[in-house]
Amino acid sequence: MTTIDATPDTGNKKDSPVNPRRRVYRPNTKYIPILATLALLVIMYSAGVANYENFGQPSVIVNLFRDNAVLLVVTVGMTFVILTGGIDLSVGAVISMTTTLTATLLQGGWPPLVVLVLVLLLGSLIGAGQGAVIHYFKVEPFIATLAGLFLARGIALFINQSSIPIRDETWKAISEYRIPLADGVVTKPVAIVAILAVLIAAAVLAWTRFGRNVYAIGGSADSALLMGLPVARTRIAVYTLSGFCAALGGVLFSINSTSGWALQGNGLELDAIAACVIGGVLLTGGSGYVFGALLGVLVTGLIQTIIIFQGDLNAAWTRIIVGVLLFAFIVLQRLVTRKVSR
Repeated sequence: MTTIDATPDTGNKKDSPVNPRRRVYRPNTKYIPILATLALLVIMYSAGVANYENFGQPSVIVNLFRDNAVLLVVTVGMTFVILTGGIDLSVGAVISMTTTLTATLLQGGWPPLVVLVLVLLLGSLIGAGQGAVIHYFKVEPFIATLAGLFLARGIALFINQSSIPIRDETWKAISEYRIPLADGVVTKPVAIVAILAVLIAAAVLAWTRFGRNVYAIGGSADSALLMGLPVARTRIAVYTLSGFCAALGGVLFSINSTSGWALQGNGLELDAIAACVIGGVLLTGGSGYVFGALLGVLVTGLIQTIIIFQGDLNAAWTRIIVGVLLFAFIVLQRLVTRKVSR
């Protein structure tokens, strides 16, 4: 008879071989660009606090959001577009068209709420038209949105080539309203609208099917189509959203300046693209976050703030530094993409 000893081996673990390799925490590769942007923002802010008096005041941070509210809203829409692998060059022109049309209609006595709905609807329609042309006619996003740029800018110039003051009481009341945040610290409604836009967009990207479809199309539109995802609907919706954000940015612009002008928002599309890239949104699509784009906007805004505090630097340094950062982050994106593809 054979006896089997089923007692588990409880030998001393000290006698077992020990793995000589130590575990080292490495961040996920897709988070590296956004972590680099966050580190850059912290370094810039710390340097500002160390070198300039009153730079550490809460009002500096609050004003950063207030002064860049328009760019922040436009960058939210641009983030969705770039995540699908596209680009939208028309947003700056849509802003100018919106401000001009808003000022003209308010000057003509139109109700403010009707004007608001009308300009937001018009911006969304231009975006939807661009998305439809890009998807159904296989036109490159660069070309389709360039046509949208000329269309919107032309409409703005046709309406009026001069600056139009806004004297509507509702618009002026919103422009002059201040929201107290702390003792001596106030902000404007436009900053609250911009922050809400960021939070809503981040939630949509993270927790909705539409957000997952956006990432899937950016990863590979052909694969997304084979998986049965609604590529056409998602792509058109993304450009519609970008047009809506641009029109909303125009409304905020008109509230800030209480005027409309056909040359307002000139070049803002490039600032939005730069903010997305600095914030870690891959230009090839499929990777990036709205909060990264927010950090990109804050970095560009903080550069301007530091130059203002310095006092003796030309404003052109903002463009020079943003250009250098853009080169650096494009190279970083390239390195990250190459490492992931290995």
